[in-house]
Amino acid sequence: MRNIADVDVNFKTATTIDRDDIVFYDIENEPFKIYGVFHENGRYRRMPEAAAKGVSDALDFLHSQTSGGRVRFKTDSPYIAIHAEMPYIGKMPHFALTGAAGFDLYVRKNGVDTYEKTFVPPYEINDGYESIQDLRSTEMREITINFPLYSDVSKLYIGLSDKAQVLPAEEYRYTKPIVYYGNSVTQGGCASRPGNAYPNRISRRFDSDFINLGFSGSGRGEQTIADYIAAMDMSIFVCDYDHNAPDIDHLRATHENLFKTVRAAQPELPIILITSMSHPHCTDDKKGRRDVIYQTYQNAIAAGDKNVYFIDGFDVMAEFGYDTTVDGAHGSDWGFYIMAKYIGDVIEPLLK
Repeated sequence: MRNIADVDVNFKTATTIDRDDIVFYDIENEPFKIYGVFHENGRYRRMPEAAAKGVSDALDFLHSQTSGGRVRFKTDSPYIAIHAEMPYIGKMPHFALTGAAGFDLYVRKNGVDTYEKTFVPPYEINDGYESIQDLRSTEMREITINFPLYSDVSKLYIGLSDKAQVLPAEEYRYTKPIVYYGNSVTQGGCASRPGNAYPNRISRRFDSDFINLGFSGSGRGEQTIADYIAAMDMSIFVCDYDHNAPDIDHLRATHENLFKTVRAAQPELPIILITSMSHPHCTDDKKGRRDVIYQTYQNAIAAGDKNVYFIDGFDVMAEFGYDTTVDGAHGSDWGFYIMAKYIGDVIEPLLK
């Protein structure tokens, strides 16, 4: 069988993977479908580079970390490989490298995306890596690959058998994305692998598209980000920023303003306001922050808003304490499971 890479250079890439029949496909080409990120100026991004620069230097750095990125397709290849070019690797002592820099492989079974494997990066990863996973059969199956939570990706190639078919995946059941705005926990720190971050879990639960605008240490509710979010086409807005505000006064000055900016642009949009779920012990400072967010909610209700919802993170996490975190702040996989359950239960009737 003739190799497509012989006639289309888009399918040709150097590899150290020892498979005679392997062909690599650039995910920018059909039939691959990309969600949650897009390619601009040499790397995948969660929002346009110019928009991120307009918010802060921190967002200029963080917006190209690919949390929430996914590529979907169908294939009957007996294996799937990746060749990832990654100009920045988010290595941290308290964060599994599989979460910060790995890719997760999910296979749809009986209408549900089911975890299959993780493309595990080598510990000495510098600017990308290759990995391959055997699937043990040649049945046609729908594939989702989740991008890393805290690393940049400039190119991603999918390696398949040259005898395999490659077809487009089905669209999500809910095609208009849920948008999450928040902090490091929203971005996915410190899930052990990308699929365990709570927005990814909720996406699989409801077969819904989403965009992750969680920015580590930098969810501060600036007017520029409020204006950007207000203009987005979305099904639900989840506002999950809290303790990135440098103090209560900053939170008070920005939180209700962000809500009102989005509400003015989209009067019927469901908006969910969340207090921090990563600090289960309610100190005076954290209680004050919670009160600011609850006041935004109360003011909206008093003004007649019928599509605003409040989740008290302290009520959710008080039962479990710091065992839901890896370091007293960032979520463990168990913590993300709990977050996805409680937030998902509020989202479910809004989608339907």
